[in-house]
Amino acid sequence: MVTVTAALAGLVTTGFAAAQDKPAPREITVVLANPSAINITPVWTAIGEGYFADEGLEVTIQAVNGSAAVLQAVAAGQAEIGQPGAGPTINARAGGLDVQFFYNLNPQSAFGVLVAADSGIASPNDLRGKVIGVGTADGAETAFARTIMTDAGLKEGADYEFLVVGDGGLAVAGFSRGDIDAYAAATSDGAILNQRGLAMLNITPDKFRTFFGNGFVALAPFIAANPQVIEGFGRAVARGSIFAMDKANIETVLRHTTSGNPQEGEDPDFARALTEAIIARQTPPEGKLLGENDPAAWKAWHDSLLASGDLAKPLPDLEAAYTNDFVEAWFKAR
Repeated sequence: MVTVTAALAGLVTTGFAAAQDKPAPREITVVLANPSAINITPVWTAIGEGYFADEGLEVTIQAVNGSAAVLQAVAAGQAEIGQPGAGPTINARAGGLDVQFFYNLNPQSAFGVLVAADSGIASPNDLRGKVIGVGTADGAETAFARTIMTDAGLKEGADYEFLVVGDGGLAVAGFSRGDIDAYAAATSDGAILNQRGLAMLNITPDKFRTFFGNGFVALAPFIAANPQVIEGFGRAVARGSIFAMDKANIETVLRHTTSGNPQEGEDPDFARALTEAIIARQTPPEGKLLGENDPAAWKAWHDSLLASGDLAKPLPDLEAAYTNDFVEAWFKAR
């Protein structure tokens, strides 16, 4: 938190002096892998607090089903910015899409392999012959779970199976009917399962708990042609993160996320607990800045995808999959 606190001083003192005649705001569409507003707490906080407006941006949020659909929308020009996972981003680059991760929103793992607490399953090795539920067949959580199972020496289709059951509450039915024995879950999914009365156990091995989650991407040509948009967007998100990290602001933050997804705000206690969990996952490790990409973490994702067979051959230039070019600018006064 030392780094984040230091960054706060730079952001708060920025001032964002308004011009006499403001130009019309630049409209930006951001597409997400699921409709949760709490998962992108800093974004809805930035919208509610006017941080995007300070940057001359008007942000529209849209949701699709999974990271692959996010990347398809960005590739088709339906959105300037998307929020996929690292695995699908690497695979998209392998397929020829010149997309770059420019803001790591979830530097700590947003995924886990969950089983019922009373199932007797204690490790991935115990999932031999079992069925693992996933939200989407090509989502970031599926690549994450496949990597874990490969590391355990288990092969999809021979030793275990994936079953698409959908997000969050839909997994409850999967467990209740006995369709699935485990679930590859994001933080929000795990919270929903617990809320619905299913006590869950996270059997993710420790070495995989640092695999980072979804972040913001744009096409590399768009980034090169619109650096002011990327800089302004990232700075607003960073300000939203810092505001949300202050526990004194929790009620305001919950109002902002509820405006983005009213259904999530129907149970205030659940919304608060989930928001606190999301903020913890989105807090950078010591020595890292908000939004910063860690080359070692990218290499770990890349190598795990190769090992699991999700990636057929190494990327010729993994470093081109992400950029830290704007990180320092997000925290400099102007």
